[in-house]
Amino acid sequence: MKIAVATDNGVVSEHFGRCPSYTITDIIDNKIENQLLVDNPGHEPGKIPEFLNDLGVQVIIAGGMGPRAVGFFTDYKIQVIMGATGPVEAIVSNYANETLTTGDSTCTEGGGKGYGLDKAVCDH
Repeated sequence: MKIAVATDNGVVSEHFGRCPSYTITDIIDNKIENQLLVDNPGHEPGKIPEFLNDLGVQVIIAGGMGPRAVGFFTDYKIQVIMGATGPVEAIVSNYANETLTTGDSTCTEGGGKGYGLDKAVCDH
């Protein structure tokens, strides 16, 4: 299974679309195998789900995202996990060990004006 975690300086980003990068991890038999950090290709509707789908991602983990983004991921049959917080390494490890716990989405309506290729500070 290949998962992607919205990443900002080693922690889970609050908004999947405005994070600087994604940590892509292969999990095989509950073990972390290959891991790669890839740059965000740009925040525009549908672009990131398509990008991650093309990389073979089956699960996206983020602090939050809006319903339109969830719909795009659903169209690609990519599972969405929101409400994750903390260091990416811990999130990946917990996911691999089937012990990941999450809360509510960290995004609020209109909160997608955060990090990204065009901003250095989040508006959350």
